[in-house]
Amino acid sequence: MKTTILTTTALVGFVAGAATAQEAAEVLNTYADIAAAGYEDSLTTAQALEDAVATLIADPSPETLSAAREAWLEARVPYQQTEVFRFGNAIVDDWEGRVNAWPLDEGLIDYVDGAYGGPTDENELAALNVIANPTFTLSGTEIDATEITPTLLEETLHEADGVEANVATGYHAVEFLLWGQDLNGHGDGAGNRPYTDYVQGEGCTGGNCDRRADYLAAATELLVSDLEWMAAQWVDGGAARETLLADEQAGLSAMLTGMGSLSYGETAGERMRLGLMLNDPEEEHSCFADNTHNDHFFNGVGVRNVYLGRYSRVDGTLVSGPSLSDLVVAVDADLDTEMRSRLAAAVLALGEIKTAAEAGFAYDEMLERGNAGGETLIMGGVNGLIEQTQSIERVVTALGLDGIEFEGSDSLDNPSAVFQ
Repeated sequence: MKTTILTTTALVGFVAGAATAQEAAEVLNTYADIAAAGYEDSLTTAQALEDAVATLIADPSPETLSAAREAWLEARVPYQQTEVFRFGNAIVDDWEGRVNAWPLDEGLIDYVDGAYGGPTDENELAALNVIANPTFTLSGTEIDATEITPTLLEETLHEADGVEANVATGYHAVEFLLWGQDLNGHGDGAGNRPYTDYVQGEGCTGGNCDRRADYLAAATELLVSDLEWMAAQWVDGGAARETLLADEQAGLSAMLTGMGSLSYGETAGERMRLGLMLNDPEEEHSCFADNTHNDHFFNGVGVRNVYLGRYSRVDGTLVSGPSLSDLVVAVDADLDTEMRSRLAAAVLALGEIKTAAEAGFAYDEMLERGNAGGETLIMGGVNGLIEQTQSIERVVTALGLDGIEFEGSDSLDNPSAVFQ
């Protein structure tokens, strides 16, 4: 992935005086409050998911599987809004791969369709199927996986052999275990794993239903534990908050780095434009559940939350306070108007994708080669995010912040490299 480096000239010297430093500190506190609330909401919805999974395992049925899937979908809403805290906060970047890594070679975890294939030169474990294999060899060492535990998933399986596609933990591992593979290509429908994959004894489908249940329970337990840890980093006295507040200028840079990188390289590039270039339904962020439209939409909402200093919690309450918008309007009111307009336009364009998907035009259908309507919708979102990033760059300049690095993507910066 290419990194675009934006270097600006300090035009304002924003934190030069005591009053302006205090204003910046207030903005950073709002940002940290929103992070704390977002991760707490992610935790509570993951705990509800864990409860729904426990019910599914105890009493497999169409109803309990559906309830677990719905709990997973609900858990994604607050979490996707927290992705804006990536890129600028090292503590989040170092942790994020445990909870939201994608895409994954699902054959590492469970059975897959015959067309999926076997081990490859890039990944010898691509079809390991640890659920069916209580022992296996990893880097020449015999691994005892008789008991499937959070420790086994986190310390042995996740990114095994140093391969990023060996995703054994997090939301998308749980997603695969709830939905199974989406074998519809660009056609209608998401994954359709039967509830009988969790029936113990007679009636079990897919084999190893006891171990599949153990894996699902371990993965959800680990997800809750990881979110619990991150939520604690943003409360008063938490490491993430303390690091952020230690230097006002660095803190503001972290905010804008997260906004620009999530907008440009990550969402517009790696998650949207790249998938459209490859016309590959496997490039969906949530390819098993067909939930990618919501992933992109709530990423956009998360960027807007940070700029406006406002976050609507899952219980309907509002977290708000002094914002980047307040700082920008003080130095360039027209730029603040532009930034707000671009944020609204990007969320609107992403919302049009969401609306279309919820009406039956799924994101993987939009990715099909020659589907003009799908390309128009996706590129509307991509262009909205790019234009939004251009305004974020101008905000960086207006606030006199130097050396901001935004994540890039070959799909945007060097498209010919995608096919090399």
